[in-house]
Parts: sequence; structure tokens; C-alpha cells
Amino acid sequence: MNPPQATHWLAKSANGRLRWLLIGWMLMVSAVAYLDRVNVSIAGQALQKDHGLTDVQLGWVFSAFLIGYALFQVPGGWLADRFGPRRVISLGVVWWGLFTTLTALVPPGLTGSVACLIGTRFLLGLGEAVLFPSSNKLVSAWIPSSERGLANGLIFAGVGVGAGVTPPLIVYILSRWGWHVSFYVSALLGLAVGVVWFFLVRDTPRAHPLVSAAEVEKIEAGMPVANKAQDRPLPWSAILSSRNVWAVTASYFSYCYVTYIFFTWFFIYLSRVRGLDLKSSAVYSMLPFLAMVCGAPLGGWVADRLTRNYSKRAGRCGVAVFGLMLAAVFLALATQVESARVASLVLAGGAGAIYLAQSSFWSVTADIAGKSAGTVSGLMNMGGQVGGAVTASLTPWIAERFGWTTSFLVAAGACLAGSLAWLLVNPEKPISTSR
Repeated sequence: MNPPQATHWLAKSANGRLRWLLIGWMLMVSAVAYLDRVNVSIAGQALQKDHGLTDVQLGWVFSAFLIGYALFQVPGGWLADRFGPRRVISLGVVWWGLFTTLTALVPPGLTGSVACLIGTRFLLGLGEAVLFPSSNKLVSAWIPSSERGLANGLIFAGVGVGAGVTPPLIVYILSRWGWHVSFYVSALLGLAVGVVWFFLVRDTPRAHPLVSAAEVEKIEAGMPVANKAQDRPLPWSAILSSRNVWAVTASYFSYCYVTYIFFTWFFIYLSRVRGLDLKSSAVYSMLPFLAMVCGAPLGGWVADRLTRNYSKRAGRCGVAVFGLMLAAVFLALATQVESARVASLVLAGGAGAIYLAQSSFWSVTADIAGKSAGTVSGLMNMGGQVGGAVTASLTPWIAERFGWTTSFLVAAGACLAGSLAWLLVNPEKPISTSR
């Protein structure tokens, strides 16, 4: 069965729930995207050895991806708003595959190899920047407001799936064929998922040949005010004057500061600081990401229930505040634990707790931005990735001077600050009326 026939069969079998099939495949795309970005942290020590990098130089390589990723968030969101998530993500996965492969092709001993690694990771970040603004654009077009918490929770469960599968997969390949081959495998998996995406997805329900009339009616009836009222993109003056946008962006900076500790330094922390061997580190470093897989859809489901039964402030803001505060408690507790394995479990609890809040960020930006959901969520995610870039380099700097306990306590403080920012968010107000 060729790709068009297979995706046609999948769509036809959805039977009135095609939107959830698209969300499910978006989960797969986000999982592969995180495989492409997290593989460098698992292969980090092998890459260090090949290229003679210090920890600080490796931190530059980590940060280069995040800087590129952050800088292209708003343009990536604009592209999704302008050209639709189907084409933008399809082109994106080709880009990811190319620069994942080029990272592995930088020859050891080359003069300027550090600059080459920084450059390839920066360009990989540019390509991956289109992913979540595009997914939010898909959600804003396909998912009724009352289901957006669960939809975003499932999409971001893909982050946990990709990041959780990465340690054992990369260690397995690395131990047998070297870290270079693990990057080639990551690239090929991305291309395969992207082919299915292109044939399966359409940008809007009415553009899909296999969606049922009943499902289109349900989707359109559940659209929030921002989707129904807008007939053109939001002006930048409205976006930049919105208190909601700045509060959510500030909170997402704190959120990503914490989560990127798990994506960049956690594996190395377990093996080098806590003394676990390579295989044990691979196993225990999976735990935070498995917790994310559970936390993201659970937080989205709870947020949807509270939104339907009470209000968006209770559902979106309340869950975000709770998740971030609970994560702060777990991170602080982990610093007091002697056992490496118990500390891994406690930190995994923190990762799961913070992911309870994940869907709230993206659901609120989709609700308040309407047809400009890609651009606005891209702006928010740009702020978040700046936080990630900061932690990639700042976390080892703090650890080197004050110890890893201080690094995790700073992360706990960031969680608390992020939770307080949600008190300024009013999810009932579209951007055009926010002041």
C-alpha cells in the first residue's frame, strides 16, 4: 500500500473523529522532532570526545539550537498562518533530516569544528521552529475550544515520547555503530513521518475530502469568539499591547528554563554527577519523559473538564498555576535526596508536574489569537526557547561554581515565578479586546 492509499484508508476509518487522527499524527511528528533535538544530549559525551569539546563548548552547541529555534518562532508562526501547517511541517521535516545528518558529518579534528557544530545545530533549530506554531494553527482550525486542552496535551505527550525513547535508542545504536549512525537513523525516521503527514493532513476541515459533515458542524459550532470574529490577521499593535500575551510568554520563559534541563543536562547529570553507568543513566533518564507523556494529556483533560464545568480561568489558569507550583516542590525535594535512583524518581515527578501546565499555554494562545494562532504562539514559544537557551549554558555555570543543588533550586524558583505570571492572564478575552 503506497502512502496516499494508506493515509486515505486511515482518514476514512476515523469515522467522524478525523480531527483526533490528525492530533494523533501530530503527536508522532512532535516525538520525532524531539528525537532529532535530544539525541545530541545523549551522544554529548561521545561528541565531546571526538571533537575535544569542554563542557562550556558543549553548552554552546546545545544553546545554538535553542537560539535558532527561538529566533525563528515568530516567522515560523507567520508561515503557518500564511501557508498552512500541512506544507510548512512537510518542508520542516526535510530540513530537520538534512541538518541532523550534517551534524554527524562534521569531521573530528577539523579546524573550526566547534563553529561547524554550532552552525548546524543553529540551522536545525531554525527548521524545527515551525513545529509547534504550526500545530497550534492546526488546533485552532480543527479542534473546538472545549477540546483544546486534551488535544494540546496529546501533542505535547509526543515530546515525552520522543525524549523518552531517545536515551535507550541512541545508547543502543551508539554502543554498536557509533553516535554518527544514531543521527542518520533519527533523520530517516523524521522523513518517514513527514511523508505520512503530507498525505494525511489538510489545513482546515472543509478542505479535507474525507471529513464528515457532522464533524465539520461540531468543529465550527465549538470555535471561540476569536476564531469567528476575525476575517484577517491580527495587527502587531494588538498583539504587542496584550497583557495576556506578555504574561503567558513570561511564564513560558520560566517553564522552558526548567524543562530544558531535562532535555540537555539530565542524562549527563545522572552519569557524571550521580555516578550511574551509561546503561543505567539511559534507563533512569527516561523517567522524566515518561512522566511528561502522562502529565501532558492528564493536565489537558483536567483543564477541559474544569473549563466546561466552571470557566476558562479555572481550567486553563488554575491547572497551569498548580502544575508549576507542584514542579517547584519536586525540584526542591530532589536536592535533598542522596540516592541517585530516588533522586531520578523525584525529578521525574517534577517533570510530570510541570507538564500538567503544558496544554494551558497553547490552548490559551489558540483561543485568544484565532486566525493568528501561529504567530502569537510563535511569539510565546520564542520567549520560552530563550529560557531554554539560557538554561543550557547557565545551568552548568551555576553547577560549576555553586553546585548542582543550587542549579535545581534556581529551577524551582523559576517554576514559582512562572506560576505567578498566570495570575495576570484572562483567557476569556481575545487579543483584539485585551488591554
